[in-house]
Amino acid sequence: MRVGIPKEIKTLESRVGLSPESVRSLSASGHEVFVETQAGVGSGFPDADYVAAGAQIVPAAAVFTCAELIVKVKEPQLHECKLLGPQHVLFTYLHLAAVPDIARALCHSGCTAIAYETVTAPEGGLPLLRPMSAVAGRLAVQAGATALQKSQGGSGILISGAAGMAPARVLILGAGVAGSNAATVALGLQADVTVVDRTQKNRERVAAELGADLKTAAPEQIPELVIDADLIVGAALVAGGTAPKLVARDMLQHMRPGSVLVDISIDQGGCFETSRPTTLAEPTFVIDGIVHYCVTNMPGDVPRTSTYALNHATLPFVQALANDGWEQACQDDPHLANGLNVRGGEICHPAVVEALQSGGG
Repeated sequence: MRVGIPKEIKTLESRVGLSPESVRSLSASGHEVFVETQAGVGSGFPDADYVAAGAQIVPAAAVFTCAELIVKVKEPQLHECKLLGPQHVLFTYLHLAAVPDIARALCHSGCTAIAYETVTAPEGGLPLLRPMSAVAGRLAVQAGATALQKSQGGSGILISGAAGMAPARVLILGAGVAGSNAATVALGLQADVTVVDRTQKNRERVAAELGADLKTAAPEQIPELVIDADLIVGAALVAGGTAPKLVARDMLQHMRPGSVLVDISIDQGGCFETSRPTTLAEPTFVIDGIVHYCVTNMPGDVPRTSTYALNHATLPFVQALANDGWEQACQDDPHLANGLNVRGGEICHPAVVEALQSGGG
């Protein structure tokens, strides 16, 4: 099969769909790989590495004209959607619940689009979302700690505290992969950490994993916990659907000015009522005195780590799609089939359909 790797064009997105090592594996199986010039530079992979792995380096438009299977990292931007057609299978993160205009454009293109974030695993969970959720969770606390600095508009609190001074209170909403990784880093920085999750099972699990220093709470306690929080990390997830709004705007007036909200769930619409997407170029904004960090591609800020972590998870699925074609691969693996979001000009994932309909998309 002919596989295409475009250069990511989302603001300051430096990850790449396939590393040279992954390309070498595909080439060894007899597949042709077309890589857009400079596609891997942001992750530390020059064109020469891809040539040595067996790829052909081509201009941007040629990736789409030459390839059948397009492997990306982030959702295609609108002008990229115009380059897609019925002959294409797109394999990437889509998060269509939050981008109805792109959902419509993909339907109009006639392509088949398989979303990393709704591919499932036999043991449960979302194996292609997991690696980037882990990275985002860890980055969220780094970003939050920086945003708390006075020079960044924050309240001037050191997350670890200091001699005679209490550490920052960190509230994490969600005990999944992102939330657990955020809690791990926050505890490592000696913060006062509370994780909220809707199920007792998840609260018990994260407490057992992370030890006695971690506090847990139920969602009903969010309004009172918000009041004292210096940093809130939103990590709530509904697979394929819109994230639940867990912090209402009227709660912000009770927080200390300069406190920080970091919304990992912004790809799915965000779990703070006041969230709106931001970029790595302009990551924060302030509402009611509270700093918001809502970058939609947080792992793109550590692209080399992220590309390798993502490829480790995605490559077996890329190989199946290239070896067998999407229809046979999805027939053979119902978990890959759960990744189907767009087919035959229509949205076909139930959670995405519901989210777009409820949101007017």
